[in-house]
Amino acid sequence: MRDAFYARIDQTLADIREQGLEKIERQITSPQGPEIDVAHNGKTVRVLNFCANNYLGLADNRALVEAAKATMDDYGYGMASVRFICGTTDLHRRLERDIADFLGYEDSILFAACFDANGGVFEPLLTAEDAIISDTLNHASIIDGVRLCKARRYRFANSDMGDLQTQLRKADADGARTKLIVTDGVFSMDGYIARLDEICRLADQYSALVLVDDAHATGFMGPGGKGTPAHCGVAERVDILTGTLGKAMGGGMGGFVCASKNVVHLLRNRARPYLFSNALTPALLGAALKTFELIRDGDALRAQLFRNAERFRAQMAEAGFELLPGEHPIIPVMIYDAKKAAEMAAALMDEGVYVTAFSYPVVPKGQARIRTQMCAAHTDEHVDRAVTAFAKVGKELAII
Repeated sequence: MRDAFYARIDQTLADIREQGLEKIERQITSPQGPEIDVAHNGKTVRVLNFCANNYLGLADNRALVEAAKATMDDYGYGMASVRFICGTTDLHRRLERDIADFLGYEDSILFAACFDANGGVFEPLLTAEDAIISDTLNHASIIDGVRLCKARRYRFANSDMGDLQTQLRKADADGARTKLIVTDGVFSMDGYIARLDEICRLADQYSALVLVDDAHATGFMGPGGKGTPAHCGVAERVDILTGTLGKAMGGGMGGFVCASKNVVHLLRNRARPYLFSNALTPALLGAALKTFELIRDGDALRAQLFRNAERFRAQMAEAGFELLPGEHPIIPVMIYDAKKAAEMAAALMDEGVYVTAFSYPVVPKGQARIRTQMCAAHTDEHVDRAVTAFAKVGKELAII
């Protein structure tokens, strides 16, 4: 029986490899940034980085590094406890208040990651009497979080407001006590921004709550970097907002939920990933507090980020690549074939550009792509070099 189990594992891995779907992790030997050192073919190479969630270029920011060091000097290395036992410092509460104030909520609660925030937010708040209406392209963490909840589940086609209305009517017909519409603020594989203004209009029409996962927007989308609700003009209408400190906000660890004080207090008492996970470390808290200072004064970084996105998008389109449309600094280059996408990513690494191929199950079958992501720390020269490499490899592989 044991031999059969391991044989099945080996066969599954062989199938993944044969389909060109194997995920290979490369080892970075430098700080995360617009250029990084990577172990490649037995040596270390310096490459352009066009696949990090480091939107504002803060992952190697010296002010954040120094803030982390100074906080460790004052508070030590780790908390060695969950929050409700002896894992809460004044820094945890300061950061939670900063997050809530920045995003316009009464309170917020920290989690080890946004995956945990989404995994823990539904079950304490909703029961079998309630309904969750979720976009079909929502992040895996939302899907898993909804599965842990006993609420009735309804799905609407990605950004399809007609289908959303149909599902809201079904939930009403089924006698749902509370209806919660759930959507990503930005759909990370496509760079599409949710139609939050229309979602909120339907939420008002059908007396529903709205939850937005804004992981790929906090810090740089919308006025002052306050995310997709602010970008869409509905910041005051979104009831619950989840997000991360692991992308634009310095690229470390940690997730959060923003909501009313009573919702947050219930999560402190009932959210299992919060109750049973170690508290965030002092160094991370100190750096995150510093991050919010930089974000509040970050208009120049945000402008550079979107300038880079426009430059890359225009040159790639001119070179003949098929790009998904949009305004977000996630810019997918469509390849469709999983094997060819993997070949292209490998060839681009040889040309000095680090990107990642995305294929099933991360994206639907037949929709393989190179997802590029811009960074405020990229220069014009970085962008131009990347496009030149893409064009060279694209011609060699008969993609353009």
